[in-house]
Amino acid sequence: MPGAAGTPGPSPVKSDGAVVRDALGVGVAVGLSGFAFGVTSAGAGLTLLQSCALSLLVFTGASQFALVGALAAGGNPFTAAAGAFFLGTRNAFYGLRLSQLLALPRAVRPLAAHWVIDETTAVALAQPHRRGVRLGFTVTGLTLYVLWNLTTLLGALGAEAIGDTDAWGLDAAGPAVFLALLAPMLRSATERAVAGLAVVLGLGLLPVLPAGVPVLVAALAAPAVLYVRGRRAGAREESAR
Repeated sequence: MPGAAGTPGPSPVKSDGAVVRDALGVGVAVGLSGFAFGVTSAGAGLTLLQSCALSLLVFTGASQFALVGALAAGGNPFTAAAGAFFLGTRNAFYGLRLSQLLALPRAVRPLAAHWVIDETTAVALAQPHRRGVRLGFTVTGLTLYVLWNLTTLLGALGAEAIGDTDAWGLDAAGPAVFLALLAPMLRSATERAVAGLAVVLGLGLLPVLPAGVPVLVAALAAPAVLYVRGRRAGAREESAR
């Protein structure tokens, strides 16, 4: 679920081995959290096949956690899917930047698009040259895809074996992993303000709105914070004049 868009600039040449090492580190570290998704998904009432299909076909961790979390809370499937969809739209913006940097042949673009997620974007954008961008993207995507799906399977099987996941406290595994992935991304004051307001909206509206709807309302935190920030910047400019 990470990364900030930019153009790889002049820098010392990075060896293929270093790129692969970095990509494997990210892929393995994040891929193992698929176990938490498998457990959470099974705890939300999804079958083994449904859990595995989500990881195989959707393959964007935050959206998957949002979907099963809303379902586990008793939310309407359409509302839960809408929340997951809006959360996943960020990948489309990643794709706009990566399409320029990767410059892949047209035939493989649909396959590569399936791997456009936070982690592959972060690793790709960290490379100084196109060869490194392609290598980092490919190794991260392949490692993460294989591990995420394998651990989803193991997590779902494990949850079925132990029975009630709530009794073991494993229902909290998904949100905990999601927050652990999100926290390092909140670097600026604006990002922290958006996250804080989203938490207030989401938790504050949880008792009064149907499950899944607070997540959609929390999405308004970003435009609200940016609007306030723009007004303050405009006011400062006016006072400076």
